[in-house]
Amino acid sequence: MAHFAKIGLNNEIISVEVVDNNDLLDSNNNEVESIGIEFLTQLCGWAIWKQTSYNGTFRKNYAGIGYTYDGARDAFIPPQPFNSWILNEDTCQWESPTPYPDDDKDYTWDEDITNWVAAVE
Repeated sequence: MAHFAKIGLNNEIISVEVVDNNDLLDSNNNEVESIGIEFLTQLCGWAIWKQTSYNGTFRKNYAGIGYTYDGARDAFIPPQPFNSWILNEDTCQWESPTPYPDDDKDYTWDEDITNWVAAVE
């Protein structure tokens, strides 16, 4: 199955639709994104559609509702979890300004101090 993100205002993902792989095939049995977009347009009406991938083989991340599509990066970007977090330009994932501690304990992010705090057990 193929998945397509419907892009709304401000490039926000408003839905993700599933399309049978057979509905993407050209005359040589190759999957073609534009054929999937045409299928969805006929089924749902005109919209901006971009194919997305569970395994991130294209457009960096699997699209989800509330994500945004960045045309310059050709990537789906999840919502920023905290104001202090920084977008990794290679993965298009948000990263904390300080690394997660590597000591086998559980931590939560504290935005007030912009650091990890040991979780209470």
